[in-house]
Amino acid sequence: MRDVNLEVAPSEFVSLIGTSGCGKTTLLRAIGGLTEATSGSIELSGKQPLELQRRKGIGFVSQDAALLPWRTALDNVRLPFQLNAQSAEHGSQADIEHALDAVGLGEFAGYYPHQLSGGMRQRVALARALAISPGLLLMDEPLSALDEMTREEMRYELLRLWERQRPTVLFVTHSIQEAVVLSDRVVVLSARPGEVVADIAIDLPRPRLEAVERSDRFLEYTYRIKDALSSGVAAGTPAG
Repeated sequence: MRDVNLEVAPSEFVSLIGTSGCGKTTLLRAIGGLTEATSGSIELSGKQPLELQRRKGIGFVSQDAALLPWRTALDNVRLPFQLNAQSAEHGSQADIEHALDAVGLGEFAGYYPHQLSGGMRQRVALARALAISPGLLLMDEPLSALDEMTREEMRYELLRLWERQRPTVLFVTHSIQEAVVLSDRVVVLSARPGEVVADIAIDLPRPRLEAVERSDRFLEYTYRIKDALSSGVAAGTPAG
């Protein structure tokens, strides 16, 4: 990446979109303290990423639900509390059951990952990330492995869950429609090395329902992002 300057307000939902290899995931991992930046600085509410990570202030959801196959849905949600003694006091049975209820899986608490559909496994991953009530939620294409119908359903499920806690969200996606549906802003990155070529505010009313995708304003935003992506590809320089 090169010359990336990005400010995100508390409780804002921001999507990052760009061609494969432009650095979206790298940027997300650097913000989460999982990859060290070679230059520049990252501040999260005045703290360094690793400090916020240790305080369980960051939730991370990836493309793969990454559930432990030998643990039930309930025990997978319980995992972050068991791994961090400081948060254990907040990980009561009732809290964990509430997190599963919030994603509509309360009755599946005793099921193992192989007994759940792809969409249900991803809901467990969301419940696990949201159970610690993170101030910052980093999501790296969490819906891309789902079939199209489930993916569309999960967009609005994710919005419903976000409305309950209002964490700050950085969401990586390749889907323009998904970015517009979910976001307050869409940040478009150029081809490698990734630079910000557009920062588009999405002024659509919330809460958002499926009907928003049939509106003229929704289509206008998708065209703007497509145009920005095309200019970003042209602006990128070949690696090597």
